Amino acid sequence: MKAFRVTGSFMMGKKIQSFTKEVISKDKNQATEFIISDLGSKHKVKRYNIKIAEVKELKPDEVTDSIVSFKLGGQ
Repeated sequence: MKAFRVTGSFMMGKKIQSFTKEVISKDKNQATEFIISDLGSKHKVKRYNIKIAEVKELKPDEVTDSIVSFKLGGQ
């Protein structure tokens, strides 16, 4: 499993809300799918209102999310 940082934006009402989230997945497509599913579930956002700007694979020392770091086996 690898760590990915996904950045983008989504429509929340009439405002655009930007986001940056770190996730663990096996590839970029799975990371993107997880983020779209998570945002849709938590914020009731339709998939077509979510715009993914970048999906970047991270090295273990670049991870800032403590839960992602723990799951990767870091401290």
